[in-house]
Amino acid sequence: MRAILQRVTKGSVTVDGQVVADIGLGYVVLLGVGHEDTQAKARELAEKIVYLRVFGDDEGKMNRSLLDVAGEMIVVSQFTLHADTSRGRRPSFINAARPELAEPLVEYFIEQLRNFGIKVQSGIFGAHMVVDIQNDGPVTIALEN
Repeated sequence: MRAILQRVTKGSVTVDGQVVADIGLGYVVLLGVGHEDTQAKARELAEKIVYLRVFGDDEGKMNRSLLDVAGEMIVVSQFTLHADTSRGRRPSFINAARPELAEPLVEYFIEQLRNFGIKVQSGIFGAHMVVDIQNDGPVTIALEN
């Protein structure tokens, strides 16, 4: 699994003109599922994100986790994170999992986050989405497992 985690002061997802997710302080996570990804990898990634310390403490140092700041999260499935651009000018997406594997793993990932007590919203799998990210810092971290 690949994830791009962005610390935000505000984030939202709009589909067909309707807001389907809207948060304040927290993370917007763009999540890509590959062919070899499993529930174990999803669970491991969820735990890493929940405990990752990238929110400022009283001294302004990145020392607090999402749990520490009672933050929220939006998860957006994004197969393009598995783009292969090594040849030519048109990316290949052959490394991205097919929807029948990817969608259940995205849902499982979200379920794992909720098991930690995180308030999680999501985009709509397979839909064309407009993602509004007010990146705080900016803090953007790429994760892969």
